[in-house]
Amino acid sequence: MTRNLLPEWVGRLSAHEARMLQSFGLWITRRRHQVRPGERAFGYAGPQAAMVYGLTFVCVVETIGVSFMVRDWPAVHAVLLLLDVYTVVQVLGIQATAVTRPHVLTPDTLRLRVGARVDLAVPLAHIAAIRRELKFQGAGATVPDDVLELSVGSQTSLTVELTEPITHVQLLGKRREVTVVRFHADESGELATALRAVVA
Repeated sequence: MTRNLLPEWVGRLSAHEARMLQSFGLWITRRRHQVRPGERAFGYAGPQAAMVYGLTFVCVVETIGVSFMVRDWPAVHAVLLLLDVYTVVQVLGIQATAVTRPHVLTPDTLRLRVGARVDLAVPLAHIAAIRRELKFQGAGATVPDDVLELSVGSQTSLTVELTEPITHVQLLGKRREVTVVRFHADESGELATALRAVVA
């Protein structure tokens, strides 16, 4: 069974890497992924920005320091430089995918995204309630199995309750049924108002 699943994992991870690299191009050209005319986009990258840029700075400093220390060993220097550059790309990719892949409100769906890792379509017809509430991940409370937390910077600011379960597919393919979704939006009040208007 493990042998049969391994290619799927590899394929999913490869697709995730491709989406991340694609996001750099969108980020540089100030475009967003799959936001069509007439649809509204809501960003969520704010809480993690300072952490990502700070971590990127630390990684760059570490890369320079390590390169200086191993300059007399070309093979070691090349391997470590490759790993360090890959790490910087991965860290910056967190922000690039978050900025270029916002939540999208369409006439019939709320598309919730967390970078290139989560893309969940919530039918507006299945939304029973919308609440603005700030919650911090890991605050000690147990999260029920049917609650999906899409935190950014370890926090969520909106909660959506559903009339019936929807299926969330995780990065490696595992599926779970959820009836409550907690997520973050930088403009949570504006998104809550827009959602209540279309749901009503």
